[in-house]
Amino acid sequence: MKDRLYLLRPNFQDKGDGPFFCAECALVEGMLSFYPDLRRRVDVTYVDFVRPRPAIVKELGAEHQSAPVLVLANGATQVPATVNVKKSNGKSFIDNEHEICNYLAAVHTVGRPHH
Repeated sequence: MKDRLYLLRPNFQDKGDGPFFCAECALVEGMLSFYPDLRRRVDVTYVDFVRPRPAIVKELGAEHQSAPVLVLANGATQVPATVNVKKSNGKSFIDNEHEICNYLAAVHTVGRPHH
């Protein structure tokens, strides 16, 4: 089983204004574009901005439906000490864009964001 990454679809409306894209999702999307092989190693799902977000709710519950979010595969290892892994519905996940990128970099031995 692969890690599952949820990102917001771009060009969404918020309260009648837009179009927008999610800046946090864009950081992770940029990493996927720099390292195309990551897209094959991780299941990437795009979800709508409007809540509820059924795919994420099904995995983590209604209280954890922010994006981006990376749901870790069973037996995920190599989690860097700087990455805060949370748990919900018996699943481990990361919901911070920088920590998602740091995790992916460590697990897949690619570059990580420089801050």
